[in-house]
Amino acid sequence: MYFYGTTGVNNIGHLEIGGIDTLELAKNFGTPLYVYDTALIRERARSFKKAFEEQQVRAQVAYASKAFSTIAMVQLAEEEGLSLDVVSGGELYTAMAAGFPTERIHFHGNNKSKEELEMALEHKIGCIVIDNFYEIELLKTICQEKTTKVNVLLRVTPGIEAHTHDYILTGQEDSKFGFDLQNGQVEAALTEVLSSEYFNVLGIHCHIGSQIFETTGFLLAAQKIVEKLAEWKETLSFEAKVLNLGGGFGIRYTKEDEPIPPAQYVSEIIKEVKQLVEQFSLTMPEIWIEPGRSLVGDAGITLYKIGSAKDVPEVRKYLAVDGGMSDNIRPALYQAKYEAVLANKPLAVSTQTVSIAGKCCESGDMLIWDLPLPEIEEDDLLAVFCTGAYGYSMANNYNRIPRPAVVFVENGIATLVVKRETYEDLIQLDLPLK
Repeated sequence: MYFYGTTGVNNIGHLEIGGIDTLELAKNFGTPLYVYDTALIRERARSFKKAFEEQQVRAQVAYASKAFSTIAMVQLAEEEGLSLDVVSGGELYTAMAAGFPTERIHFHGNNKSKEELEMALEHKIGCIVIDNFYEIELLKTICQEKTTKVNVLLRVTPGIEAHTHDYILTGQEDSKFGFDLQNGQVEAALTEVLSSEYFNVLGIHCHIGSQIFETTGFLLAAQKIVEKLAEWKETLSFEAKVLNLGGGFGIRYTKEDEPIPPAQYVSEIIKEVKQLVEQFSLTMPEIWIEPGRSLVGDAGITLYKIGSAKDVPEVRKYLAVDGGMSDNIRPALYQAKYEAVLANKPLAVSTQTVSIAGKCCESGDMLIWDLPLPEIEEDDLLAVFCTGAYGYSMANNYNRIPRPAVVFVENGIATLVVKRETYEDLIQLDLPLK
């Protein structure tokens, strides 16, 4: 059995994470329960940063907080010297509540509201990633009203779409994000922002996909963008100070996944950009990246108590847990796959194949299909691996199910960082008819 992160088996045969018995965690904090091994998050953050430092390249490693955003997580990112990528007023508000240095915050999004942009300017965040022409005009108007200037990047779609082992060269026109690199949109947008007294144009941003296991897509994107930067140096007298190549670095969810080390992504990207800027006689830009899933994904597990069972002869056996699509909607949305073990007997020999169902009143609420497990007994505890990204951040109250608690563990110490919702919490915003 492959164990993820710092999970392993302790001397009494239970699954542990961060040096703590998962059964003790479930007893103390209840289930379902999100558990994060913060030592692994720190290790990943440092490996990304170290790769840039060893190459002596100016860089920012910005945690993509949409993967998992809480006050404690943002504070952890600050402790590790990361920058922060936010995509909403709520994520920005969380960052400010956490005391994160606003000069290291980058604000993304395809439909930022006037109120969100005003909040960003009020708190003097590091930069805004402009996504469309509407946003240029809106941001210009706000800057004019506030008599201020703001750092910006332009988001481009470079004609490359990458996912896992595949990359596709496309016109990329059919995307809700960014300015198309092929049809003249970027030139029009760049001309407009460069001519405005309210914008300090730092450079260019792109994001080519998610759960990517190779560097090919990143290198192709860098080639396309740097070729354009060479053109713009001649036609617009513009040289980018920043080249942001986004995130999407993959992690291992199942044995079929084969991610590469963070340092390999970085070293190959740096090598390619260095070669390109030398080829086109450009100044080496600062390189920014935006890891999210690759920092927190396999640092997290979710613990569930197993409940009812249903055996459909000659078809399948269902086992239900006390959570489901309310705490992990990815299997329903994306057919995401996970691996899991019984936390109280992770080394027991599998004797059956079962499918793990959630408790929501929805036939599509399935967490794992066809999972090998040993015989199940009352009060068995299921541990699902690699739920650290887009589990808590996409959690919901479907069927009025309270969202789980979140616990950080490191070196044998457990810290509650998000309290479990109560039924009272569920109705706190409700207003009676009379």
